[in-house]
Amino acid sequence: MSKEITQSNTAMTPLASELFHGNVYKPNQGRMVRQLTALAVFVIVGLGCWRLYSFLPTVMNNAVVARSIAGVLLAAGLWFGFRVVNWPRFADFLIAVEAEMNKVTWPSKDELKRAAVVVIFTIFFLAITLFAFDVIWQFIFSTLGVTS
Repeated sequence: MSKEITQSNTAMTPLASELFHGNVYKPNQGRMVRQLTALAVFVIVGLGCWRLYSFLPTVMNNAVVARSIAGVLLAAGLWFGFRVVNWPRFADFLIAVEAEMNKVTWPSKDELKRAAVVVIFTIFFLAITLFAFDVIWQFIFSTLGVTS
Protein backbone atom coordinates (compact mmCIF):
# COMPACT_ATOMS: atom_id res chain seq x y z
CA MET A 1 0.00 0.00 0.00
CA SER A 2 2.74 2.49 0.90
CA LYS A 3 4.52 1.68 -2.37
CA GLU A 4 1.39 2.62 -4.34
CA ILE A 5 1.03 5.88 -2.41
CA THR A 6 4.69 6.72 -2.95
CA GLN A 7 4.44 5.97 -6.65
CA SER A 8 1.28 8.02 -7.11
CA ASN A 9 2.84 10.94 -5.18
CA THR A 10 5.98 10.61 -7.29
CA ALA A 11 3.93 10.65 -10.48
CA MET A 12 2.32 13.94 -9.47
CA THR A 13 5.54 15.85 -8.70
CA PRO A 14 5.99 19.02 -10.75
CA LEU A 15 8.76 19.18 -13.31
CA ALA A 16 10.54 22.09 -11.58
CA SER A 17 11.24 20.04 -8.45
CA GLU A 18 12.25 17.04 -10.58
CA LEU A 19 14.96 18.99 -12.44
CA PHE A 20 17.33 18.94 -9.48
CA HIS A 21 17.39 15.18 -8.89
CA GLY A 22 19.83 12.74 -10.44
CA ASN A 23 17.81 9.54 -10.09
CA VAL A 24 16.34 7.53 -12.94
CA TYR A 25 12.62 6.78 -12.66
CA LYS A 26 11.77 3.11 -13.40
CA PRO A 27 15.10 2.45 -15.15
CA ASN A 28 14.16 -0.92 -16.69
CA GLN A 29 10.84 0.12 -18.24
CA GLY A 30 10.34 1.94 -21.52
CA ARG A 31 14.07 2.10 -22.06
CA MET A 32 14.13 2.32 -25.87
CA VAL A 33 11.45 5.01 -26.21
CA ARG A 34 12.99 7.06 -23.41
CA GLN A 35 16.46 6.87 -24.94
CA LEU A 36 15.16 7.88 -28.37
CA THR A 37 13.16 10.75 -26.86
CA ALA A 38 16.22 11.94 -24.94
CA LEU A 39 18.31 11.67 -28.11
CA ALA A 40 15.76 13.79 -30.00
CA VAL A 41 15.84 16.44 -27.25
CA PHE A 42 19.66 16.36 -27.26
CA VAL A 43 19.80 16.84 -31.03
CA ILE A 44 17.35 19.76 -30.91
CA VAL A 45 19.23 21.42 -28.05
CA GLY A 46 22.59 20.81 -29.74
CA LEU A 47 21.45 22.27 -33.05
CA GLY A 48 19.89 25.25 -31.29
CA CYS A 49 23.08 25.97 -29.35
CA TRP A 50 25.19 25.55 -32.47
CA ARG A 51 22.97 28.02 -34.31
CA LEU A 52 23.13 30.41 -31.36
CA TYR A 53 26.92 30.09 -31.24
CA SER A 54 27.17 30.89 -34.94
CA PHE A 55 24.88 33.92 -34.46
CA LEU A 56 26.34 35.39 -31.24
CA PRO A 57 29.70 36.55 -32.64
CA THR A 58 27.82 38.83 -35.06
CA VAL A 59 26.08 40.52 -32.10
CA MET A 60 28.98 40.68 -29.64
CA ASN A 61 32.70 41.10 -30.18
CA ASN A 62 33.85 38.73 -27.41
CA ALA A 63 34.11 35.14 -28.70
CA VAL A 64 34.83 33.74 -25.22
CA VAL A 65 31.54 35.09 -23.88
CA ALA A 66 29.70 33.72 -26.94
CA ARG A 67 31.23 30.27 -26.37
CA SER A 68 30.41 30.43 -22.68
CA ILE A 69 26.78 31.36 -23.27
CA ALA A 70 26.33 28.60 -25.86
CA GLY A 71 28.13 26.10 -23.62
CA VAL A 72 26.04 26.89 -20.55
CA LEU A 73 22.83 26.68 -22.56
CA LEU A 74 24.01 23.39 -24.09
CA ALA A 75 24.75 21.90 -20.67
CA ALA A 76 21.41 23.12 -19.27
CA GLY A 77 19.54 21.76 -22.29
CA LEU A 78 21.22 18.37 -22.08
CA TRP A 79 20.43 18.16 -18.38
CA PHE A 80 16.83 19.17 -19.09
CA GLY A 81 16.58 16.47 -21.77
CA PHE A 82 17.86 13.85 -19.35
CA ARG A 83 15.54 14.98 -16.58
CA VAL A 84 12.39 15.35 -18.69
CA VAL A 85 12.47 11.70 -19.79
CA ASN A 86 12.84 10.73 -16.12
CA TRP A 87 10.02 12.98 -14.94
CA PRO A 88 7.53 10.44 -13.55
CA ARG A 89 4.49 11.70 -15.46
CA PHE A 90 6.31 11.83 -18.80
CA ALA A 91 8.25 8.62 -18.12
CA ASP A 92 5.01 6.76 -17.39
CA PHE A 93 3.62 8.08 -20.69
CA LEU A 94 6.71 6.88 -22.59
CA ILE A 95 6.54 3.50 -20.84
CA ALA A 96 2.90 3.18 -21.93
CA VAL A 97 3.85 4.18 -25.49
CA GLU A 98 6.45 1.43 -25.67
CA ALA A 99 4.00 -1.10 -24.24
CA GLU A 100 1.42 -0.16 -26.88
CA MET A 101 4.00 -0.28 -29.67
CA ASN A 102 4.89 -3.82 -28.63
CA LYS A 103 1.23 -4.81 -29.15
CA VAL A 104 1.19 -3.59 -32.76
CA THR A 105 1.11 -6.24 -35.47
CA TRP A 106 3.58 -5.01 -38.05
CA PRO A 107 3.04 -5.96 -41.71
CA SER A 108 5.36 -8.36 -43.47
CA LYS A 109 7.67 -7.14 -46.22
CA ASP A 110 5.33 -8.39 -48.97
CA GLU A 111 2.27 -6.77 -47.37
CA LEU A 112 4.19 -3.52 -47.05
CA LYS A 113 5.18 -3.59 -50.73
CA ARG A 114 1.61 -4.29 -51.86
CA ALA A 115 0.19 -1.52 -49.68
CA ALA A 116 2.83 0.94 -50.91
CA VAL A 117 2.01 0.13 -54.55
CA VAL A 118 -1.71 0.66 -53.90
CA VAL A 119 -1.06 4.01 -52.21
CA ILE A 120 1.28 5.22 -54.97
CA PHE A 121 -1.14 4.27 -57.76
CA THR A 122 -4.04 5.87 -55.90
CA ILE A 123 -2.10 9.11 -55.51
CA PHE A 124 -1.18 9.15 -59.20
CA PHE A 125 -4.79 8.42 -60.20
CA LEU A 126 -6.09 11.24 -57.98
CA ALA A 127 -3.43 13.64 -59.27
CA ILE A 128 -4.32 12.89 -62.91
CA THR A 129 -8.06 13.19 -62.15
CA LEU A 130 -7.61 16.55 -60.39
CA PHE A 131 -5.41 17.79 -63.22
CA ALA A 132 -8.09 16.79 -65.76
CA PHE A 133 -10.80 18.59 -63.75
CA ASP A 134 -8.58 21.65 -63.53
CA VAL A 135 -7.99 21.69 -67.30
CA ILE A 136 -11.70 21.15 -68.05
CA TRP A 137 -12.85 23.94 -65.70
CA GLN A 138 -10.14 26.26 -66.97
CA PHE A 139 -11.35 25.64 -70.54
CA ILE A 140 -15.00 26.21 -69.55
CA PHE A 141 -14.23 29.44 -67.67
CA SER A 142 -12.02 30.82 -70.43
CA THR A 143 -14.72 29.99 -73.02
CA LEU A 144 -17.34 31.81 -70.96
CA GLY A 145 -14.99 34.77 -70.50
CA VAL A 146 -14.83 34.49 -66.72
CA THR A 147 -11.02 34.30 -66.79
CA SER A 148 -8.72 35.94 -69.24
